[in-house]
Amino acid sequence: MNEVNVLDLTTAALGLAYILLEYRASAWMWAVGAVMQLLGIVLYYQKGLYADCGMEFYYLAMTAYGAWRWRKASGNAVLSPAAGEERGLPITHIPFCLALLWTGIALSLWAAIWYILAHFTDSTVPVADSFTTALSLVGIWALAHKYLEQWLVWIAVDIVTCWLYFTKDIPFKASLYGLYVVIAVAGYLRWRRQMQAETKKNS
Repeated sequence: MNEVNVLDLTTAALGLAYILLEYRASAWMWAVGAVMQLLGIVLYYQKGLYADCGMEFYYLAMTAYGAWRWRKASGNAVLSPAAGEERGLPITHIPFCLALLWTGIALSLWAAIWYILAHFTDSTVPVADSFTTALSLVGIWALAHKYLEQWLVWIAVDIVTCWLYFTKDIPFKASLYGLYVVIAVAGYLRWRRQMQAETKKNS
């Protein structure tokens, strides 16, 4: 097994741990994510997925921000014995005005990254690579704020990324993203139930 395959397998394992922690709304996902992103920088550069490689640096910054925001909201909160979840920052819907703003930002980013990849790199998949990059930039921001709709963003990203990684011969992570789609759907339903329970409790 060569170095790239080792990186593929390792980041796939970390990615699975990450999304399962995200499913449980556990702040431990930020630590796992940081390691995964550092290894992802190396993997994506070697595979010529330049937008994905550059995105990992943004992910690292948002990981630090998200960990800080969740920790600040949680304060001295401890794990819930029954649910195994960390309480603190509540799950909420993204405000409509922000949803419109970030939709516009995502479309603008997609167009800009698509142009850069198509004209200044040797990327063979500029449309798909720029699409997943643009949506992921929005998705990680929404996750840092614990918006329910972040799962909808990741479902779209995961479907396209699954196809993209198979075409770029990264089979472990491609399979992982197929599993991500299933977990993301389950995560959306779980977070929605938790949000409804929190709203009912506080009303």
